[in-house]
Amino acid sequence: MSVKKLLWVVLLAACISQPAESRAILKTRFFAADDARIQFAGRIDFADAKRPRFWAAGVYLTVRFQGPSCEVDMADEVKDGTSHNYLEIVLDGVRARQQLIGKANTLVVAKGLGKGPHILVICKDTEALIGYLEFTGLRCANLLPPLPRPARRIEFIGNSITSAMGADMAAIPCHTGLWYDQHNAYMGYGPRTARALNTEWQLTSESGIGLMHSCCDKTNLMPQEFGTLDLRIGKQPWNFSRYQPDVVTICLGQNDGVQDSVQFCGAYLDFLKTLRTDYPRARLMCLTSPMADDRLTAVLRRYLSGVVAAAKAGGEANVSSFFFARRYTGGCDARPSLAEQGLIADELTAYLKTTLHW
Repeated sequence: MSVKKLLWVVLLAACISQPAESRAILKTRFFAADDARIQFAGRIDFADAKRPRFWAAGVYLTVRFQGPSCEVDMADEVKDGTSHNYLEIVLDGVRARQQLIGKANTLVVAKGLGKGPHILVICKDTEALIGYLEFTGLRCANLLPPLPRPARRIEFIGNSITSAMGADMAAIPCHTGLWYDQHNAYMGYGPRTARALNTEWQLTSESGIGLMHSCCDKTNLMPQEFGTLDLRIGKQPWNFSRYQPDVVTICLGQNDGVQDSVQFCGAYLDFLKTLRTDYPRARLMCLTSPMADDRLTAVLRRYLSGVVAAAKAGGEANVSSFFFARRYTGGCDARPSLAEQGLIADELTAYLKTTLHW
């Protein structure tokens, strides 16, 4: 027998002796984004089910898969030709943060693993201002049925603090790179609170946004953007039946600054009425700003106490306020750092557990 034939026999014998299950698990397949085993959470446009599109920070998807490797296909809008979104990739509980580099991206999120099963979470770390993402599918050996969704849901409404802007300085220090390089929505106080309570989360937040006055020459306000899919005034409406939270937290006021009490409280009460229309059963919680200075904190405490009292006097029973115990300013431009986002989450988690007995 020639050497060539001998090598062929050895290779063939190796393949035959390998269990069929092992051979199959090494062969990857493509699973499109419309596969029912892929779980999505957040404001997402499913008009094209094979290319679900999403804008907001904190939108995430979860999959369970088998096999040693996994690749994810993600398209980036590349807004204005220069913006590149960041993702949080969480594989079996281990986090990695990655910035996309082009319009079409294939991300190797796992390799060299055991058979599994494995749990993969992909979360949009950057906000709508950086543009949309489109998830088109993934490659792995086998996709498994998802775990049951959490029984409870929370929505976190807010500004740059809720988007976790300026929080993650591990790779790029403050005031270097681009303004959004330190975003890390997955590790913001909202998702961390939700994970501590085993709830789904949704972030409705934008840097610079206010209730009646936004910063940085913005003309849009949260009450105007709240009803949209892409957090843009006059754009695609959001279908609120897709996500009915048990709790809604409102963390606004930092960009408003100290405003006239009648105007601010009136605008806040109007927004609570909007929320109640969209969410008939949710608990509404009005939060102070965790980065506010002493003057603004005192004003917000007084105003929110008045807002809650007025709402209850008007027949709204399922509303409350929560005041953060301290100021968190260790991140970029006196925003909360990543560690402080965890402390904010600790405060809010404890309050929710006590108040709702979760």
